[in-house]
Amino acid sequence: MSKEKFEYTTFAHRYTARYPLLTYLGIQVNFWIIANLLLATIIHIHSKVHNLVSNSDVIVGFEVIVWIAVIFGVLYGTSYGLFGYFLEKRVFKKLSIGKVILFKAAASLTLLMILLVLLRGISEKLLAHTSVLPMTVLSDEVWRYVFYLLLVYYFFMALLINYINLVNKKYGPGVLIPLLFGKYRHPREEDRIFMFMDLKSSTATAELLGHLRYSSFIRDCFDDINELLFPFRAQIYQYVGDEIVLMWPEREGLLNNFCIRFFFACRKQFLHRSEHYMTNYGVIPEFKAGLHAGQVSAVEIGEVKKDIAYHGDTLNTAARIQSVCNQYNQSLLISEYLLNKAALNDDIKSSKIGDILLRGKKEPIGVFCLTSVEDGK
Repeated sequence: MSKEKFEYTTFAHRYTARYPLLTYLGIQVNFWIIANLLLATIIHIHSKVHNLVSNSDVIVGFEVIVWIAVIFGVLYGTSYGLFGYFLEKRVFKKLSIGKVILFKAAASLTLLMILLVLLRGISEKLLAHTSVLPMTVLSDEVWRYVFYLLLVYYFFMALLINYINLVNKKYGPGVLIPLLFGKYRHPREEDRIFMFMDLKSSTATAELLGHLRYSSFIRDCFDDINELLFPFRAQIYQYVGDEIVLMWPEREGLLNNFCIRFFFACRKQFLHRSEHYMTNYGVIPEFKAGLHAGQVSAVEIGEVKKDIAYHGDTLNTAARIQSVCNQYNQSLLISEYLLNKAALNDDIKSSKIGDILLRGKKEPIGVFCLTSVEDGK
């Protein structure tokens, strides 16, 4: 079996694509369990120090604190995760970052108070059946200070966890952990498929809409494209103006012809949303794309702004293939090299454009156009 099949990043993309909600909840629950276990450890160490100073033998068993931490982490992580997952898709994307932060802070405070009531009931039942603490009920004043402690701790942990989530979202599923372990500190070779997608008639559309409405138009286009990333296991490499560069590990892209079918799925998505585009912009987006595959090098670059960069002739060739789409009046062109690796179904037809000497290349390469039988384009 290929090593690539067991690559962590690829596995993370597959799991996220298949179980988006479970993935989101799993990240939240794991983060909050770890955060609560850290707090439980601090409380336990503090209680030991307090007992040494005051010559007291009153100690809450560490296993009790751990159970409470895990239960609270699961409850809080699941509740907060469900809240964030559905509202991010339906509400938060329409709000400014400031309003989202305030909204989440208010919701977090409300959720914390609700779960604290549950925690009080659970902990008192646990303490009532153990001999490690010679009391069964904590006073209201104690619980008030527990609430203050959790409020401050959860506020700062929420900032940290949200920051980690933002970084994870920037790089995509399964990339942050390899970065932390230095996977891309030195160049490494990978087999990748690249697609350069560019908006057709972008200059005319920009002149028609003006730069502000044109920016909104491009944002909506990219939002629709993003909806299809996980189902087709595509990864975003770069946004460049009105162009988007996508990539797949070679095995993933060739599976069910995801790298090819993705383009036609985007076209269907735009047609499905045609009423929205016509109402707001008076034009339906249409993209052109070039596809090529090959070996590239990946490396972590930058100090002020870090990123993972891919280098190699594969990217240049894919970009050059896309650049000749207008010349041959085609929407999707693919290199003969990649086409030979793909197993096209009857719903996609290919025809050879010719052996083309692309700009910057010394030798011509075979280029084919692809059309969908369903829409004839």
